[in-house]
Amino acid sequence: MNDYKILDVWSQGMKVSRMIYKNTRLFPKEERFGLTNQIRRASISVVSNIAEGCGRRHKNDRLQFFYISRGSLYELECQLYIAKDLGYIGESAFELTKLNIQKAKMILNRFIKHNRNLNY
Repeated sequence: MNDYKILDVWSQGMKVSRMIYKNTRLFPKEERFGLTNQIRRASISVVSNIAEGCGRRHKNDRLQFFYISRGSLYELECQLYIAKDLGYIGESAFELTKLNIQKAKMILNRFIKHNRNLNY
């Protein structure tokens, strides 16, 4: 499982990360080291932990990184709601990004389940 770049779960995470970077460009300058930084870091954590998990040799190590990635998706979703409530992101961008985060969670949950069931 060394080539994580061919995985649907990683591709969907990358899509979400690109959306987050695009959406956060318009956040207020005073949020540069606050919410902007935090939401971007969470989006990067999703794909980074998938990649790192794929590079691990043992099943439990891999799963731990996939679980961290899933936690980052939940963190990202929460931060997206905060950005919306503060008026930093428009309704349509919010809905589209939220939909893609939900899709990423669904794909990642299937990926985790698949990896839990592997006997290696």
